[in-house]
Amino acid sequence: MSNPYETDELLHQYLAFHYGREYFGVKNYAVHCAHIALQLLANKPKRRALDLGCAVGRSSFELARGFDHVVGIDLSARFVEAAQELQAGESLPYYMRDEGELGRVVQADLHEHDLNTVAHKVRFEQGDACQLDGAHTSYDLVFAGNLIDRVANPTAFLKDMQKRVVEGGLLIISSPYTLLEEYTPKEQWIGGYYADGQARSVLDGMQALLAPHFRLAQAPLNVPFVIRETARKFQHSVAEFTVWERLAF
Repeated sequence: MSNPYETDELLHQYLAFHYGREYFGVKNYAVHCAHIALQLLANKPKRRALDLGCAVGRSSFELARGFDHVVGIDLSARFVEAAQELQAGESLPYYMRDEGELGRVVQADLHEHDLNTVAHKVRFEQGDACQLDGAHTSYDLVFAGNLIDRVANPTAFLKDMQKRVVEGGLLIISSPYTLLEEYTPKEQWIGGYYADGQARSVLDGMQALLAPHFRLAQAPLNVPFVIRETARKFQHSVAEFTVWERLAF
């Protein structure tokens, strides 16, 4: 299956989503999620963080404000390349479509957000979040933003997380649960359906799968985000932000 995130249109949308202006009073999603994570870890070690589905890198750079080292991984080679170019100090142009053929070019630059001072603490890799190698262990935080509804096998992904997070560390999963069969075959869904006449949510499925090694550390939060498509068309979504603490054994 081809990766839909390798198109110019999506690359430019995500550069705007991560580094562009905010709309309708909704905070920048990558920044907001990273700041919540850092607040939750205020009294915990912040040595290593793993940002899965990092896209063009804003959440990875924001996490580096508090962490000693951050690894950002995304399936899209173009997203990772863009993040690396920004990390290298380049200013990246992206196109903001207004209507039809009309639009304008805008620049993304880490200096504008005072992220150039922490960029050296981040490493980006192209890869599959469901097929992490043995080097990806001992993280104080694993953040999966808008990812759980985009992996082919969420059960395998969640069961793998106990090998990645240190005892007492956090797994943070934020998602609007936009379940689409083009990303996750229906037989692999962990929620969003009825089972024996009872509604089973994605949160229910995560709790069941993570329970042996994680506890839900607090009530889920609602974190809204806006993605601009054109000057008059925006995606306004609300992600559920869940925090799971790795149990000690």
